[in-house]
Amino acid sequence: MQNRRIYLSSPTMHGEELEYVHEAFDTNWVAPLGPNVNEFEKEVAAYVGGGYCAALSAGTAAIHLAMIIAGVKRDDVVFAQSLTFSATVNPIVYVGAKPVFIDSEPDTWNMDPKALEKAFEKYPQCRVVMAVNLYGTPSKLDEIRAICDEHDAILIEDAAESLGSVYKGAHTGTFGNFGIFSFNGNKIITSSGGGMLYSKDEEVIKKARFLATQAREPERHYEHKEIGYNYRMSNVVAGIGRGQMKHLDEHVSLKRDIYMTYKKAFEDLDGVRMNPYAADSEPNFWLSCITLDESLSVKPIDIMLALEKENIETRPIWKPMHMQPVFKDCDMIKAGDDALSDKIFDTGLCLPSDIKNTAEDMDRIISLIRGVFGR
Repeated sequence: MQNRRIYLSSPTMHGEELEYVHEAFDTNWVAPLGPNVNEFEKEVAAYVGGGYCAALSAGTAAIHLAMIIAGVKRDDVVFAQSLTFSATVNPIVYVGAKPVFIDSEPDTWNMDPKALEKAFEKYPQCRVVMAVNLYGTPSKLDEIRAICDEHDAILIEDAAESLGSVYKGAHTGTFGNFGIFSFNGNKIITSSGGGMLYSKDEEVIKKARFLATQAREPERHYEHKEIGYNYRMSNVVAGIGRGQMKHLDEHVSLKRDIYMTYKKAFEDLDGVRMNPYAADSEPNFWLSCITLDESLSVKPIDIMLALEKENIETRPIWKPMHMQPVFKDCDMIKAGDDALSDKIFDTGLCLPSDIKNTAEDMDRIISLIRGVFGR
């Protein structure tokens, strides 16, 4: 059907998910916690190479708990990548801390290690850094980790978009003191919602589980010595996640094919570039993106409108956090004179990256984009 809706990145279900959901219903484990939650945590930890996980209601909840366990207090400074979704940085404000934004570097669009060094020169008291693997592309995680270690800072790695991505032989989400995964509906795999906090330290995850279940002390009565949260994942949601885990590598492979198809299709279009990644990394290619040279007469909005007219979904690049009205008073650290993240936002867009796209769908999308360029 020529005008069938083509999505940016919609859920792809396979059937195994229902087996775990039915099991939850059959055993009446439909509330938070249960066998699916326990196994989902183990399966994700095993997939990324070992460690421990706490399954939670959202990736944002995982970041919030990471902030609390890291000891972030009111008026503390936290460094955070500017080019990201607001869910990355909102929990900084939840705990009353002050985000200081770090610009991107050109090789990955992620946190610039040089800008991070400058940030520590200006704010030597900072003890927590929030790095992001944007659109599934690993950051320069070894450089960022080394800088954090040099300054005795805790690294929180937001891998919400990068489950299945690998950097120098290790899975993303495992380089920081804390790792964050998301299973929102448009991610590489989904549980319909939910997230996970990862750590190599079992005590950290035990603390997260405690805080996520209202910080209830092990007493016969309800005893609370700390403020807690209702952040645990339900057994039904975890069942969906378990079924999806069986197809994670398949999803990554299909996302890679989409990226490579776009890359080949636009090779002859001067000034059109795919979102970059480092040679020593293997992204999950969650979203394929392009940027257009500022000298081109074609602008991102031209492509978005042309595809929208044909019932095809696109999205602008994340608007950097330092450009958001709610964070207008926050500092922004750049390595040079100009902010690269501003330019990426102004010149880029996310292309349809749904793994259910057929070859005919891809041909249609590519033909429409090339048509905007008169090709």
